[in-house]
Amino acid sequence: MNQHLPILIVIIPLFVAMAARLSVRLSVPFTRGLVLAAALAVLACGAGALAETLARGEPWPYHVAGWPPPWGIELVIDPLSGGMVVLVAFFGLAALVYAGPYLQGRTPREQGSFYALFLLALAGLLGICVTGDLFNLFVFLEISSLAAYALIAFGGRRAIVAALRYLIIGTAAACFYLLGVGYLYAVTGSLNMADLAVLLPPLMDSPAVILAVVFIVAGLGVKTALFPLHGWLPDAYSYTPAPVLAFMAAVMTKVSAYALYRILYFVTEAAGPVSVTLEALGWMAAAGILFGSVMAIAQRDFWRMLAYSSVAQVGYIVLGLALGNVLALYGALLHVVSHSLVKGGLFFIAGGVSWETGVRRVPDFVGMAKKMPLTMAAFVVAAFSMIGLPPTLGFFSKWYLVLGCLEARAWGFAAVLVVSSLLTAVYFFRVIENAYLKGRPEAGAAGAEQPVRPRGRRFRLELPAGMLLPILVLSLGVAVLGLFNEQIISNVIHYALPWRLP
Repeated sequence: MNQHLPILIVIIPLFVAMAARLSVRLSVPFTRGLVLAAALAVLACGAGALAETLARGEPWPYHVAGWPPPWGIELVIDPLSGGMVVLVAFFGLAALVYAGPYLQGRTPREQGSFYALFLLALAGLLGICVTGDLFNLFVFLEISSLAAYALIAFGGRRAIVAALRYLIIGTAAACFYLLGVGYLYAVTGSLNMADLAVLLPPLMDSPAVILAVVFIVAGLGVKTALFPLHGWLPDAYSYTPAPVLAFMAAVMTKVSAYALYRILYFVTEAAGPVSVTLEALGWMAAAGILFGSVMAIAQRDFWRMLAYSSVAQVGYIVLGLALGNVLALYGALLHVVSHSLVKGGLFFIAGGVSWETGVRRVPDFVGMAKKMPLTMAAFVVAAFSMIGLPPTLGFFSKWYLVLGCLEARAWGFAAVLVVSSLLTAVYFFRVIENAYLKGRPEAGAAGAEQPVRPRGRRFRLELPAGMLLPILVLSLGVAVLGLFNEQIISNVIHYALPWRLP
């Protein structure tokens, strides 16, 4: 059974997605239990696969149906892909737990569609992480994207417009990526990543390879929401249902950044067009960090503020990848973990506050700490991590990024990181000030929506346990993992660097 862990990671959510749409006609509670069991099983498979590859000390290739590449489909588990699988699977489980109370106002048919689409998105993202083939990466990218477009549309009329915009931009990005893959196949005759890593180095100055790198980076740059290719993100993040949004914000852009890292460092080599591309990515990331931070300050809608904050935080990750030295890559990969925990938790909090009080605007957070003390305490921990205050995980990821900038003598980039942290403090302390230092909110706050609550609920907690638990677990994770950052780097991230495993 253990030898099939790589394929189980992908096929479990795929099969349960198909079953969920049918089983919901019989029983909604049974379907929810089935979906949660599937997400838990995927997380267990991912953790088992990661432990196995760390024990082996080398990548773990898996040939689907016994067919070796280039004719068969190859999945590869290494510390990098295994770590991403665990991260994605964990957030899939957390979002599904959170979604239970959130979906109680929906019909059984809508809930069945939600669970099926969510598992398809989960399977697509997991497939991107484990595939060893550039074309299959495109297939999984499309599976996750198509499911995400539909899930965004669950947010209502304005969400449908945001989903349509994301669909158009995302389709263009997929075309760019596919064009790049086509050029690589025309030049090398293979799309297997391991084969390309051997075939491409002598061809790096070929015009076809240069075009391929440009198209692939452009396509994945859009999916990553890298400035100035982030146009789809603010609206999509403003109107998407909270469980989906927290999952997307936590891992969807990170998986695209992972694909970028995998291709630029493991498939190609940092020479010729890739060096120029990485330099351009560094400047785009720095501009995005400043742009996203300034735009976040300008927002009065809490959800939209977090959306622009995501544009800035993605810039941190790409900047670390662009610098490419050991410390910068430590910082980039640690920031993937840090920002996933923090932004996933923040959107869970945003959804919980909106669900309980109808509040979305920052000025309406006045007195929120008294109304929802646990939720706002979790918000403070997440905000401190976003700002980069010790001993949270966000402090250590930014610390390694600054050290990476100093090692590369990129003084301007280091200054951008420091200035961005100050700007981040401005927009997060504005919320904290309203929640803790001002009086109670006025009744019927402007812009507030009426929450949809299940009948008969006794308000022993400020939120249902299913919504509050993921918020508290993520908040605790941000604080505790910060204390164990050195162990995370030395035991996992260190082995995810391109020169540790061929």
